[in-house]
Amino acid sequence: MRTAALAQPLLLLVHGHAAAGDNDFTSAHGDASRGRKEERGDRDQTCEQTALMEEKKNELNGHAVSVAPTKPAKKSAKEKFLLFLRRNLLVILTVSGVLVGVALGMIVRRADLTRAQKTYFAFPGEMLLRMLKMIILPLVVCSLVSGAASLDTRSLGKLGGIAVAYFLVTTLIASGIGVALAFIIKPGVGAGALNTNDLSLESVSTNKETTDSFLDLARNLFPSNLVAAAFRSYATDYKMIVVGNSTNGTLDYEKVPVGTDADGMNILGLVLFAMVFGVALRKLGAEGEELIRFFNAFNEATMVLVSWIMWYVPIGIMFLVGSKIVEMEDVVLLVTSLGKYIFASILGHIIHGGIILPLIYFGFTRKNPFSFLSGLITPFTTAFATCSSSATLPSMMKCVEENNGVDKRISRFILPIGATVNMDGAAIFQCIAAVFIAQLNNVDLNAGQIFTILVTATASSVGAAGIPAGGIITIAIILEAIGLPTNDLSLMLAVDWIVDRTTTVVNVEGDALGAGILHHINEKELKKQRQLGELQEAQELEEVKVEAVANVQAEEETSPLVTHQKQGDDSSHDTIDEKDGMESVL
Repeated sequence: MRTAALAQPLLLLVHGHAAAGDNDFTSAHGDASRGRKEERGDRDQTCEQTALMEEKKNELNGHAVSVAPTKPAKKSAKEKFLLFLRRNLLVILTVSGVLVGVALGMIVRRADLTRAQKTYFAFPGEMLLRMLKMIILPLVVCSLVSGAASLDTRSLGKLGGIAVAYFLVTTLIASGIGVALAFIIKPGVGAGALNTNDLSLESVSTNKETTDSFLDLARNLFPSNLVAAAFRSYATDYKMIVVGNSTNGTLDYEKVPVGTDADGMNILGLVLFAMVFGVALRKLGAEGEELIRFFNAFNEATMVLVSWIMWYVPIGIMFLVGSKIVEMEDVVLLVTSLGKYIFASILGHIIHGGIILPLIYFGFTRKNPFSFLSGLITPFTTAFATCSSSATLPSMMKCVEENNGVDKRISRFILPIGATVNMDGAAIFQCIAAVFIAQLNNVDLNAGQIFTILVTATASSVGAAGIPAGGIITIAIILEAIGLPTNDLSLMLAVDWIVDRTTTVVNVEGDALGAGILHHINEKELKKQRQLGELQEAQELEEVKVEAVANVQAEEETSPLVTHQKQGDDSSHDTIDEKDGMESVL
């Protein structure tokens, strides 16, 4: 009896502890499950709120599927016309400026102005050229620095490689078209009796060796002074130096090349420096971000200035074209004597710009090239009036980005390079001019000389200055390479003001279509990367799901909570048996 009496408090103590442990577990388990329920309830509530908000948003924006789409109100003919005018006002004004300029030039031509009066008449056009040239330096440098810094090194190398290949191939095709047309039309055959003095032309002195021309190109790529490169470039001149006496007492002279500075911006050196500097800024990482932002802001501010200058373009173009017509000497004699040369050059530009380049664009993008070109009427008109690829660069950048939606990083990287390197139109008229001068001097060109013309025209067009009459110097390089006299170059200069207009249009068209092709390739690559990223994400999600299922099964098998719960259940069973035993004892 005494042992039973002692055992009773112990049993009650054990029973109390077991019950307390069971209650603690069940309360903890209940709190956890209650917390989960509350979390689930909150999540459901937030999902419902989000869905309601999305529905409201969709209803407000008119994108909901359930809401019937409202028909847009039909615009009247007057509203459509006003909208068209607002969108294309600058294009209409620019084209009108050319037509009015032609009419104005024909009227003023009859007034027999003096040379001073002609200069005053050309003043508004000169102001346009000065404004466009003023903006070239900050535009080229800042756009290339920001463009090169915004692209990673791999894509920069890839895009740069495609651009260089495109420029070289199109220039080589242009050179081939020029040579073929010159042999078919034969512009120099009927002009054998033509003399420079008949047209009262000034002679052009070009005594530079072909080797020195290409060495100057390499030297200009690395300017010794960046500040001087903004307004000067390197040019080789020659000096006669006495090297000794000959046997009969006369002095022996040797022609030695000497480096001199020529007026004109060294655009090649600035382009290369800006590209490399942009890549270096990107390599700096966080330290270079501030300077990249500075160049981006500078570039945007420059583009705002360009948009302001564009509104002066129609007036400037009108006086540029008018003054050129007033300055013409004897147009009839010029056209009759050099008509076949002018016709061959312009026909080559039409074939290359109207057929070859659009076909290349279509081959890459499978899009209509003429819808792309229709957004570039303003820069084409500017190119026709100014005869300068560099002066057309600001308006070309603006129109390519705004009208054709080309990525800013692509256009600001490719277009400045294209304005310096890509000279398809120049290659055509240079090849025609070389064959024309050969026919004029009754020289039959062999296969080796024709190949030399093609290669030299393609290579030397890289260094041709993007200014009016910049290609005339390049023709001298081709003539020196094939051993032809350069004293007939003044004939080219006489008609250059006609041919140079279509030349510049084809040059800038090649740049613009190149930017369009690169934009398409870049978009294609981005799409592929996006698809690959989505596939990888889907695969990762599948792996996560499989792992989650495996973990749940493992937790079900070896969860300490479940084990604890089972132990709790066993202990609860024990306590019930003990209760029954105690009741029976009592």
